[in-house]
Amino acid sequence: MTILQAVFLLGGGLAAGFINVLAGGGSAITIPIMTEIVGVNVANGTNRIAILLANASALTTFQQGGAVPWDRVKRLIAPTVTGAAFGAWVATQISADVMKNIFAVVLVLVAASVMLRPSRWVEGHEHELSEPWRSLAFFGIGFYGGSVQAGVGFLLLIGLVLGSGMDLVRGNAAKVVLILAYTPVALLLFATAAQVDVRVGLVLSIGQMTGAWIGARFAMLKGAAWIRWILVVAAIVAAVRFLLT
Repeated sequence: MTILQAVFLLGGGLAAGFINVLAGGGSAITIPIMTEIVGVNVANGTNRIAILLANASALTTFQQGGAVPWDRVKRLIAPTVTGAAFGAWVATQISADVMKNIFAVVLVLVAASVMLRPSRWVEGHEHELSEPWRSLAFFGIGFYGGSVQAGVGFLLLIGLVLGSGMDLVRGNAAKVVLILAYTPVALLLFATAAQVDVRVGLVLSIGQMTGAWIGARFAMLKGAAWIRWILVVAAIVAAVRFLLT
């Protein structure tokens, strides 16, 4: 790893950490950078180091601001982690290109929903998915996060905001908890398959932890109305990138 590569890792990590906390799709920035250094398979696994540390950084800020809805999110941990473990194992065996194309369409729909029905995203509501649909939904989201990761934040926000009744601030805080819960499992599976480069991951983590801290502070200060526009832009950009790569 050269000095220039380290600089790109730090800068990409900073941007990805900020975007991931407020919306999602930050891995679409970091994966291409790491692919040039370690190859695509190792990049997918190595990315989990930075994801883990960045979400730990963001959770500290959300917890200090009292934004974490522990009563709602704790029951989502088990299905999400189970799905992520299965997804990470699958990712070590097969390609996820088809899933990325499907997900690009989902991102466009997310952006449209935020623009056409902003109140559903900015204001919390009482509606929640009933069981077993809630657990099945978060198992599926966990599966995607464990296998691909890139853009899982969007799916989690769909489940947490539209499916669990949270506003964007609490939804982002809950998203951080769920990603932090399943990432160690996914990281272990990728490491077992020799698809993790610790040195590259730690350099990326420095930038991503900083970006995550800034993003969490922004969320607490600006609120859900500001976050929804970041979500729209990030969703469209990520969708275009997934379709073109």
